[in-house]
Amino acid sequence: MENRAIPERAPEFEEVFVIYPFSRLNAFPLRDFEYIGVRPSERTRAQLMDRKVLDRCVIIAPVSFRKTDYTLHRQLRAIDNNLLISQLNKGQIAAEDEVFIPRVKLMRLFADLPQLLANTNRILGQCSFSFDFTSVKNKATFTGNRYNDKQLLYKYCMDGFSRRYGRNDRVAAERIQRELEIIENLRFSSYFLITDDICRYARGRNFHYVGRGSGANSAVAYCLGITDVDPIALKLPFERFLNPKRKSPPDFDIDFSWNERDEMYDYIFNRYQTGHTALMGAMSTFRSRSILRELGKVYGLPKAEIDRLVHEPEHMLNKNEVTNTILSVYNRMADFPNQRTIHASGVLISEEPLTCYSAMDNPPKGLPTMQFDMYVAEDIGFEKFDILSQRGIGHIKDCRTIVRENLGVVIDTDNPKRFFQDAHIATQLKSANTIGCFYIESPAMRQLLTKLRCDDYLTLVAASSIIRPGVASSGIMGEYIRRHHDPRRSSIRTPCLRNSSKRPMA
Repeated sequence: MENRAIPERAPEFEEVFVIYPFSRLNAFPLRDFEYIGVRPSERTRAQLMDRKVLDRCVIIAPVSFRKTDYTLHRQLRAIDNNLLISQLNKGQIAAEDEVFIPRVKLMRLFADLPQLLANTNRILGQCSFSFDFTSVKNKATFTGNRYNDKQLLYKYCMDGFSRRYGRNDRVAAERIQRELEIIENLRFSSYFLITDDICRYARGRNFHYVGRGSGANSAVAYCLGITDVDPIALKLPFERFLNPKRKSPPDFDIDFSWNERDEMYDYIFNRYQTGHTALMGAMSTFRSRSILRELGKVYGLPKAEIDRLVHEPEHMLNKNEVTNTILSVYNRMADFPNQRTIHASGVLISEEPLTCYSAMDNPPKGLPTMQFDMYVAEDIGFEKFDILSQRGIGHIKDCRTIVRENLGVVIDTDNPKRFFQDAHIATQLKSANTIGCFYIESPAMRQLLTKLRCDDYLTLVAASSIIRPGVASSGIMGEYIRRHHDPRRSSIRTPCLRNSSKRPMA
């Protein structure tokens, strides 16, 4: 993260073996954990060495590419160094023999150096690697111990329960008790409390936010004020968000205004331990045009020829040795990692220092960033916190300010239920007059609202689900519209609400 050069000699390690290249043979006296690596191509030189020196040597056979990918390796190294492929020097590329060598063949190659075989097997016998892929790696507790987390989450939830449902709603009370039990059994109390802590800070700063994702299926999240979606009224099952059999981690997406998210980042990184908090990394890959353009540059093709290769791949002038070489690796380079970048919103808050899992970058954003992406994080056992920004959230706040200044009316956007019965909104929906409304202003969405004659929230929720490409192309959209207007075609009248919480309704 600090971009420091690798030192010439390793520090004093414990439970680590350090293997230096053969070129460092006489650079300094070797410590107990230090050895010299001998490659297959260096074994002839090793045979001439003193027996005492061989006692500190082991076999090393790096694997940098497949046998057929040496050309691709050179091309990628040229791209990385921003050089013509002819300008690469020996130190910028791997040796041509850095391919996987089967164990039997490797032993046969070093048959004349039994000391190296013995040293290598002895070291391998002492090495082990273990990693826990089952436990959650997030910050284990919010208060310092699980019991206090459980008590605090219950207290905050009951405070919100009175505000959201009143004190006598037995259905809601039973649902919340069941949710709290599952949350505690799966050890997610701290995950809820940290998310709640972020939202409490936002409310204290008068920052408007929208909580969504599968977390909107939780009545506990609704009571805490993380979301404003009532899952009981909308019949959203909590088990879609969190249940003992669910393999993927839970998901809270918190949207903030575009000009307030940086302060939220400042709070999160200052509130939680340095070294235990980082942005989620991501990996951009080589795709279609970028492959042709990058390879064209390393072979020195003029821009006009690269453009022709990109836009007119079948052109007769593209048939030459250079373009044939470029096209020969095209499929192997597709989706190959290009460069690390930052995930759009993910934040990790870990129990152990994050350097236990990966090195970190410090990109222009100025915040430490993991070198793995969300898929690796999920496999390891991290549940990320999605802290997003939307200009639409800022527009809502601006609109409230304008109304207050011009009319003296304070609009409460924290309780959306009253909008569900608003006659003016129902009229606008039915006439598909939704230009300027996030997610429901596209021509396709307005056409669907017209076909459904949508004038209520549940139908709007259903529309937001069936508009998706897979559902629409399968014919389910058309069938839903028919059943919506003729309930006799189906005994099920309740609309599909599966995706209702994925997008905020502005």
